[in-house]
Amino acid sequence: MMTNHKDRSRTVNIDIQKDLFGANENAAKLNADIFKKHDIVAIDIMGSVGTGKTQLIESLCEHLQDKYRILMLAGDLATTIDADRVASHGVDTLQINTGTACHLDARMVRVALQKVNLADYQVVFIENVGNLICPAGYSLGVDKKVVVVSITEGPYMIRKHPLTIKHADIVIINKIDLTNVLEFDIDALEADIREVDATIPVFRVSSKTGEGIDKLIEALNL
Repeated sequence: MMTNHKDRSRTVNIDIQKDLFGANENAAKLNADIFKKHDIVAIDIMGSVGTGKTQLIESLCEHLQDKYRILMLAGDLATTIDADRVASHGVDTLQINTGTACHLDARMVRVALQKVNLADYQVVFIENVGNLICPAGYSLGVDKKVVVVSITEGPYMIRKHPLTIKHADIVIINKIDLTNVLEFDIDALEADIREVDATIPVFRVSSKTGEGIDKLIEALNL
C-alpha cells in the first residue's frame, strides 16, 4: 500500500520548559545591574550571517566615538575577524568565541565583562553570533535587543522567523542601497514585520552609506 506524501508530512511541537532558561535569566539580571551601576547603555545586535551587523556597528562607532567611550563584544564560533574590523576604528573590543554554541548567553557576557574596567565605557555594543533563531530567547541583560535583517536574505525571512521579531525592541532593514539593483520590495518586508508586531520601531538603513544611521542612533537613546 502506497502512503500519500501528505500523510507522511507531520508537524511536531516541542514545549521547552521555562526553567531551562532560569540560570540565564539570573545571569542577565546581574549583567543588567552591572550596566546600570556604571551608567552604560548596552545593546544586543542580532541577525543572520551576512546581514551587515559588523558594518552597522562600525558605522555606529564612527558616528558616536567622539561622544562616547565604546566597548564592542563580538560573539562568533571562531576567529576575531569582526572584532578586528571594529578595533580598526579605535574602539576597544572583546572577542567571545563560543565554539559550537549558536548564540551568546548572559553567562558568557558576564565572564567577558570581568576582563575590562567598565568604568572606562559608556556604551557597549554586543554583536551576537550570526544566527536569526538561537539568540532570540536568551536575554543578555541589555537595554535594547536589535534585530538586523537585510534585503539580500530574500523576501521571506520574517515569515520564517517571527519569534526573533517578537523578542526584539528594534528591527533594522539593512543594505537598502541595494534595493533597486535587487528589485526588492521593502514595503512588503516591513508589512511582514508589522504582522508580527504592529508597533515595533523599524528603521531602513544602509550601514555602507550611512543612510538612516542618525535616526537609528536617536532611537537607541545615544
